[in-house]
Amino acid sequence: MRIDSYSFGVMKVDGIEYNADLIVFPDRIRSNWWRKQGHSLAIEDLDDVLEFKPEVLIVGEGASGLMQIPALTKRALQEQNIELVAENTGRAWQLFNEQVQKGKKAVGAFHLTC
Repeated sequence: MRIDSYSFGVMKVDGIEYNADLIVFPDRIRSNWWRKQGHSLAIEDLDDVLEFKPEVLIVGEGASGLMQIPALTKRALQEQNIELVAENTGRAWQLFNEQVQKGKKAVGAFHLTC
């Protein structure tokens, strides 16, 4: 999977536009991704990511970076040996593409607004 572009509220992946938060795996997309608490990323929000066991998880925290990642979530990812990279979504999608291009087993979880 390759992310083609991002603008507030819209992400284009492999030529298909998405208008809701999503998780991008190497082989599929989980669209309409919703979190237990909208602007906070709980570890339960990442069950399918944990099952996939990526090397790196790129989190797009929104256009302004409003989505927070609690220490508990960060610690749980670290315990699973998953590197966490969190940036505003405008930068995160580019980092995701870079990790994929390097051959990393990467997953991207993107909040498209805020």
